[in-house]
Amino acid sequence: MKKLFLGIVAVSMLMACNNSNQANSNLSANTTTAAAGEGPVMKFEKETHDFGKIKTGDKVSYDFKFTNTGKSPLIISDAVASCGCTKPEWPRKPIQPGESAAIKVTFNSATKMGLQDKQITITANTNPAQNLVHLIGEVDPK
Repeated sequence: MKKLFLGIVAVSMLMACNNSNQANSNLSANTTTAAAGEGPVMKFEKETHDFGKIKTGDKVSYDFKFTNTGKSPLIISDAVASCGCTKPEWPRKPIQPGESAAIKVTFNSATKMGLQDKQITITANTNPAQNLVHLIGEVDPK
């Protein structure tokens, strides 16, 4: 009888802890969702640019223009290309709500041939934290 009583008490305590953790988890999720609605939003004019056909060794650049359509300053912490032949340059200062800026991407086609699709991952204080743009085209031999 004593073992049954101890078992019931133990199960009750575990259930109470689980409910408490679940409530905290729901509170945390609601807080994150509310905060996300107040954060910066990176809205690109174009997420993909086709540079067309170029010759091996040519360099092409494109400015991916965007606007902060959110409610707080947008801060870009990093921009990384899927290949060392592609170099992104981004604004280092915060972009205020309603302001526009651009990420300049330069592709060097040296040693490249055929169809190219270079992905640029931009990390910022947005939700989600990463945004993607693509620079595509075709490199023909000289």
